[in-house]
Amino acid sequence: MMMSTTEVATPTGRFSAFHLSRSEIYLSRPMLFSSSLLSSPFHLNLVSLFLRSVFHIILRVLISFDIHCLPLYCIQPEQSIMAPEEYLGVTDQGSRYDCLLFDLDDTLYPLNSGLNAACTKNTEDYMVQKLGIEEIGIQDFNKKMFETNGTSMAGLRAEGHEFDYDEYHSFVHGRLPYEILKPDPVLKNLLLSMPQRKIVFTNGDKVHTAKVLEGLGLQDCFEGIICFETLNPPTKITESNNEGDVSTDNSTIPKTPIICKPSKEAMDKAIHLANADPQRTIFFDDSRRNIAAGKRAGLHTVLVGTSVRTEGADFALECIHNIREALPEIWEEEGAESSKNVVPSMETIENLVIA
Repeated sequence: MMMSTTEVATPTGRFSAFHLSRSEIYLSRPMLFSSSLLSSPFHLNLVSLFLRSVFHIILRVLISFDIHCLPLYCIQPEQSIMAPEEYLGVTDQGSRYDCLLFDLDDTLYPLNSGLNAACTKNTEDYMVQKLGIEEIGIQDFNKKMFETNGTSMAGLRAEGHEFDYDEYHSFVHGRLPYEILKPDPVLKNLLLSMPQRKIVFTNGDKVHTAKVLEGLGLQDCFEGIICFETLNPPTKITESNNEGDVSTDNSTIPKTPIICKPSKEAMDKAIHLANADPQRTIFFDDSRRNIAAGKRAGLHTVLVGTSVRTEGADFALECIHNIREALPEIWEEEGAESSKNVVPSMETIENLVIA
């Protein structure tokens, strides 16, 4: 007797494969099950739960072995997002905003987590051990590179230092204590309840981004990732173009072949890749300079990590968990009135605990 078969779509929707640096693992082959097994919603739910569990187990195993993997939703340099409604976890129901751009480090988790300090130490060690820079005064040198160029890495290239980018990221980020990051169900619930498209926009590399999102339990909350590899595809980063300066409209930074926030080129490229309308997009970042650059690009801006608004910041949040209190319009339909309580109260902040 011939037994009919039915294709079952994976619960991860369009996520059909992992892209690895040296090989590809394809998970897109249809799963075939007997139609009798899927004859009831109960059995179908069991199959969906099983497939979802397998997907996340594989992702955790790959990341735990430090394999250079990236969730499929990384935006490729030659692409821009034009996602159909069914691809999004929640569809836009008439909100005045269409897209939310989130910085990663010190924005989705607090500055005092310890990861920032560890990253700074690894960067300084790389400068001394790999580039032969004098150890005396290395902290001041690193600070200057970061503040002048947007990232220490961009600063080193502006200074004329040659090095392999993958090796740099492996040294600086590969040794970070990611285990100190804990799942944040409060932030996860907030993100999943937002009707807009949500995209991570970071200067960090793809492996680091994946590990941070995994540690926070937020890997299912974003439609896409704009990261170092997205802003600096191989054809770009192999160019040596160090003459002149890069304009940021009201200041200049030394010319570097690395594209990163807060340069105008990085902001414009991110908006293009996200297929976003700046007037209907909110940009969250902990860097005052990045926020100012975002505002010049036409974005609505939210400075995270302080209650004090600075140049270019439309809103200021001491804690990322206070998004709903400070920006209720994210959940409101266009035209609805809201009280723009930009700075959350300390009492509200103290009542929010990161899991």
